[in-house]
Amino acid sequence: MTLEPLLAEACRLHLMRGLEGLLFQGGYCRVAGVDEAGRGALAGPVVVAAVIMPPEGLIPGIDDSKALPPEAREALAALVRRQALAVSVASSPAAVIDRINVLAATRDCMRRALLALDPAPDMALIDAVSLSDLPFRSLPLIRGDATSYAIACASLIAKVERDRQMCDLGGRHPQYGFERNKGYGAAEHLAALREYGPIAEHRLTFRSVLPRQSVAAGAS
Repeated sequence: MTLEPLLAEACRLHLMRGLEGLLFQGGYCRVAGVDEAGRGALAGPVVVAAVIMPPEGLIPGIDDSKALPPEAREALAALVRRQALAVSVASSPAAVIDRINVLAATRDCMRRALLALDPAPDMALIDAVSLSDLPFRSLPLIRGDATSYAIACASLIAKVERDRQMCDLGGRHPQYGFERNKGYGAAEHLAALREYGPIAEHRLTFRSVLPRQSVAAGAS
């Protein structure tokens, strides 16, 4: 690789680390990044990862997990796990999502993942979600997975872990193509729902899983 791409990547990573750098200068020592995967899916769990990265050292290639191909995500997630001061993962299955709604389930997972970190953070940067009742300060960031190094690291862990779970689920229920669509509303998934109906891992409160008329008929 020539010098120009190396400098460009170093600049990009330092910009992503900008807020964390300010927090380190302000006396925060352990800044956690938190992100979720699967919030918009029709099947499977919501998975949240919380990560504390060390103040020194940057991993080339770290980015929003949605911007990277699967092979790069898996390789980078492994590097994050090796370099991190602490990593925690929490999830909520479809039944819980149906019972309390997907945003509440996501918040619960984020809170559990953060509280499980050891050592504990003194600040949490959270992708787009506000949390209360934490024993440390937190800050929600819109599009945090694209603008915060710590959140991007968490997004990689969450995405890789959820993809693994959905591939396992696909092996048990091959008709839905979960190993390809990861439970999202792809055409093959919607066609399988029409043909076979939902399974326990589907989110029955999501309109694309059970059409409104089916829900109404079941309630009468």
